[in-house]
Amino acid sequence: MVGPNIDRCDIAIVGGGLAGGLAALALAAKRPDLDIRLVEPGPVGGNHVWSFFDSDIAKKDRWLVAPLVRYHWPRYDVRFPAHDRTLGMGYKSITGEALAAAVAAALPDGHIIADRAKHVAPDHLLLARGGRLSAKHVIDARGAARFPTLTSGWQKFVGQALTIAGGHGVEHPVVMDATVEQLDGYRFVYLLPFDAETLFVEDTYYSDDAGLDEALVRERIAAYAAVQGWRVAATTREESGVLPVVMAGDFNRLWPPSDRTARIGARAGMFHATTGYSLPHAVRTATALPALVGRADLPDRLRARAAASWRRQRFYRMLGAMLFRAADPDARYRIFERFYRLSPRLIARFYAGRSTATDRLRLLAGRPPVPVGRALAALARLDWR
Repeated sequence: MVGPNIDRCDIAIVGGGLAGGLAALALAAKRPDLDIRLVEPGPVGGNHVWSFFDSDIAKKDRWLVAPLVRYHWPRYDVRFPAHDRTLGMGYKSITGEALAAAVAAALPDGHIIADRAKHVAPDHLLLARGGRLSAKHVIDARGAARFPTLTSGWQKFVGQALTIAGGHGVEHPVVMDATVEQLDGYRFVYLLPFDAETLFVEDTYYSDDAGLDEALVRERIAAYAAVQGWRVAATTREESGVLPVVMAGDFNRLWPPSDRTARIGARAGMFHATTGYSLPHAVRTATALPALVGRADLPDRLRARAAASWRRQRFYRMLGAMLFRAADPDARYRIFERFYRLSPRLIARFYAGRSTATDRLRLLAGRPPVPVGRALAALARLDWR
């Protein structure tokens, strides 16, 4: 409960996930003059592993995430029925525990409020356990599990860290193993070797619906491990999630101009429309915040950044429309198989959300992996722009 000495601050960040946690770290590092509070009912960072390519983060912004990296590799693999490849691109992972420890060290005692905000306004919030926290600016970083105003497909997953007796033999990440049976849309398995005996195995689906049967996916992870000949001695962590793959939508409905509360992260629409991942966006926003929080028009500035990002994502929304509306579910893997035959630099820019005009032409050139007529019909039906 907020007491008489901690009921007012400069910046109140609501939500201690990736976007909120990084924002708190950036502000604590660059604006130590400000009183920052972070409101999060569960553990900061939650039970998550976030991974990124080196090229996702600009060099000027790497100071923020470098202390959080717990695993790193110089290359990664992809596997498809007719194509496999090793790409010499750096790949890194951070954990929710690392983010939580960093935020706890950066903020003074009592500045992480373990409670849920039941009401959020531009200059205050009400806490579920009682009490009001006033702030010069409230920043809403609570994320959004569903986006009713958007037309989306879904990327859903269950991941487990498995202890493999005798070792697993995986040397570096496998970002996509699509040689598995194609079920519930485009399916692939994702592998991260944490050490010689610990392997993070995630079963992922690009699916038409958001329903996730976690028990069933656990069985598929166990079956995958058995096929590889791994003897699983223990499961040390598990996470699951459902991410939107946006095909169409109106930004003004996602974040109405009348909503004067500042937003960051997924709640602001700041994620890659094709992959659903938000880490690069979260880093860019967090590192920009210290220069913005002194302005009275902070909500306007953040909304303008989010709107500009939304406009830049329209090409990726078009790709999402083609993936979900033009390709048969069990043939979607062919789109990614073709994509991974392209140049490493193009692939890197794609994941960073910075595809050039030439990249876009290259992605659409040649023999299309989906029926042209169905692709044109899908684009005509959706406002992907």
